[in-house]
Amino acid sequence: MSSEIIDQLASGRPRRADARRNYQKLVDAAREAFAQDGADTSLEEIARRAGVGIGTLYRNFPERAALLEAVYLEEVENLCTSSADLSELPAWDAFAEWLRRLTAYLVNKQALAPALLQTFDHDAQVFHRSRGALLAVGEPLLHRAQESHEVRTDTDLAEVMKLVGGIAKIPNSGAAEIGHILGMALDGLRYRSDNLTF
Repeated sequence: MSSEIIDQLASGRPRRADARRNYQKLVDAAREAFAQDGADTSLEEIARRAGVGIGTLYRNFPERAALLEAVYLEEVENLCTSSADLSELPAWDAFAEWLRRLTAYLVNKQALAPALLQTFDHDAQVFHRSRGALLAVGEPLLHRAQESHEVRTDTDLAEVMKLVGGIAKIPNSGAAEIGHILGMALDGLRYRSDNLTF
C-alpha cells in the first residue's frame, strides 16, 4: 500500500525515540487490556501494564478516546502492512488470503466496537481514515482477481466487506466455524461463466 496512507494512520505518534517507545508500550498494554477486560479498563491499569506512570499516559493520550483511536488505527495499519506480501501470490490466493486476514481483524475488533461507537460518531474521521486504508489495500487485489476471471465481476469491495463484516459478527462462533462460513462465502465469490459476462 502507499506510504501516504500509512503516514495518515500514524500521524499522531511522537517522533522522539524514547517517546515512541512509551507510546507503543501504552498502545500494546491497552490492546491487551481491552481484549481481556473490555474497553472500560481503567487508564491507571493500562499505565501499570505498560510500566509507565499515569502522567506519561496522559501526555500521550489526554483522554480515553485518543487511546481507543490509537489502538484501533494501529490494528488497521497492521492489517494493511501485513498485506504487502500478497502481490506475490496468484490473484485468487492473494484476494482470499486478504479476506481471511480482514475477517480475523474484524473478529478481534469486536472487543473495541461498542466503545468506539459510543465515543465516535459513525461519520468520524477515524472511521474514514481506516476505511480508506482498507480500500487502498483491498481494491487492487479484488480487481486483479476479477481481471484474471477468478472473482465474479458483479460486485465491488464495499459489498464484499459487508459480507465479511457480517460473518465476523456472528455471535458465539469459534474460529473454526467462522473459517468454514468464510470458505462458503469465498466459493460464492468465484467467477462463474454461466451467469457472468465480461
